[in-house]
Amino acid sequence: MQTHERLQSGTSEIDLHIVRPENRNPVPRTLLLVHGLPMILGMGRTAAGMLPELAEQISHESGWTVASGTMSGVGDATGTFSGPQWRSDLAVMVERLYDHDRPLSLAGFGLGGCLALRVAADDERVRGVATFATSADLASWCGSADSFHARVSRAGVVEKSQPLPSPSQLRDGVMALNPCEAIAKVPPRRLLIGHGADDREVPVENARALFAAAGEHAELRIIQGAGHWLRADPRMVATLVGWMDRH
Repeated sequence: MQTHERLQSGTSEIDLHIVRPENRNPVPRTLLLVHGLPMILGMGRTAAGMLPELAEQISHESGWTVASGTMSGVGDATGTFSGPQWRSDLAVMVERLYDHDRPLSLAGFGLGGCLALRVAADDERVRGVATFATSADLASWCGSADSFHARVSRAGVVEKSQPLPSPSQLRDGVMALNPCEAIAKVPPRRLLIGHGADDREVPVENARALFAAAGEHAELRIIQGAGHWLRADPRMVATLVGWMDRH
């Protein structure tokens, strides 16, 4: 069973889809899927498009309640992307989903993995984090402030009434997520780092850097032959569900 909720995050209205298992004995745990930020022309608005379907599949296979969010500037959510805004959006979703009797974990893709690590580092209520195709080096991922600003504009995660921050502010807001610093604060809570061996957008060395920053207190899974878009890779789903089953 899937339900949809509209949440307020500052001046933004964001979406949360929640799937509760129906076909097996439910497991009293919750997973929140966190989308990333594609840099392809116009694709920002569809960044979370596959996640409700993926949430249904994972919920069916694991027995967990699985949610997926749509953050500012993406899909039907209002507002404009920035690192601080998306960080606030994710914190709002965690607040809504948290239940003392149902431990909550996060699974983030791309920049969503950096967000998940940052929020978990600051919030002990998050009991585990899985990242996929996530950068450990946001300086390289962003590039120059001007080029990053231009790529975000092209991606289409901007509401006309809320323009993007200046190039330097936009880049600095993303850099502040600091995934290597954040991941070091998550253990002894559970960590999974998944990455495609043939990822050309975020090279696999980033996964190894995150693993090292975690003090090797993580499960590292390199998926051979896989590229950057892991959400559609059945091996990613199997890796994530296996990690959930071991909780």
